[in-house]
Amino acid sequence: MVRKLKFHEQKLLKRLDLVSWEAASGNLAEVRVLRRYRLQRREDYTRYNQLSRAVRELARRIRDLGPAHAAFRARCTAALLEKLYAVGLVSSKESLEQCERVSASAFCRRRLPCLLLRLRMAQGLRDAVTFVEQGHVRVGPEVVTDPACLVTRAMEDFVTWTDSSRIRQKVLDYNQERDDFDLAC
Repeated sequence: MVRKLKFHEQKLLKRLDLVSWEAASGNLAEVRVLRRYRLQRREDYTRYNQLSRAVRELARRIRDLGPAHAAFRARCTAALLEKLYAVGLVSSKESLEQCERVSASAFCRRRLPCLLLRLRMAQGLRDAVTFVEQGHVRVGPEVVTDPACLVTRAMEDFVTWTDSSRIRQKVLDYNQERDDFDLAC
């Protein structure tokens, strides 16, 4: 049995329809991705969705070109696959079918905290996000403090600890490779 709502409660809930609430319709997948990849801003997820939709639409347009445009279609397919492979969204440059499977999760897997986890520089995604936010990680010469930073395949090899990072000092101590002269500078 539910009690009758008071006047001010009715007033607050007048415009809210709990049966057809928009967040309940298609939002579960979004929430699942936000939690799985520790996305802090929902705008990042919507941007990744828009980009993946644009990639799929472009692949569909290339696929639907007629036989009269075979040479152009081959060039465009090779260029698109090369670009997506360089960014790391597809696993190989073989066919256009892989472009159809690009999703927002593919973009999330190229974020810096996910790569830290894959490179075994962090034990969990929460720790990886913390390391990035605190400035312990650099990509090439630049210190990155934004966890939404997308890392390409070419830059993946240059993900390291910063020189002044305490974590780097602990790793060097553990491996017995610490040089006090290098760390003092």
